[in-house]
Amino acid sequence: MKVQKIEQPALIETMEPWGSVEGLPGSGTIALSGIQKVIPGKEDIDTGIFECAAGSYRRSVKQAEIMHFLNGTGSFTPDGEATLNFKPGDSFFFEANTEGTWVIENTMRKLYVIFDAS
Repeated sequence: MKVQKIEQPALIETMEPWGSVEGLPGSGTIALSGIQKVIPGKEDIDTGIFECAAGSYRRSVKQAEIMHFLNGTGSFTPDGEATLNFKPGDSFFFEANTEGTWVIENTMRKLYVIFDAS
């Protein structure tokens, strides 16, 4: 199929559990979930919907990433740079090897594309 549709991704009630990430001190464990889509012939591109509960954690993705926030509010602070706040409707574009700290104020859901930018 050449076109894959995720209908109303901001409103999906149940997504696949993706485990958890250990939050920074004071955050505890943060639940992760999502829906992954695969583009045939481009399996090295990771794309879909990602959701995480409130808390604070370090970004672990090493590849470049494009994201568009569907729900939630919070911030991302790239190491050595100013904090960037987000809300539904905002988009971020991350260069490969961008490290920093996420602070999720309430459950965040985003559409994402992770790819090798080299």
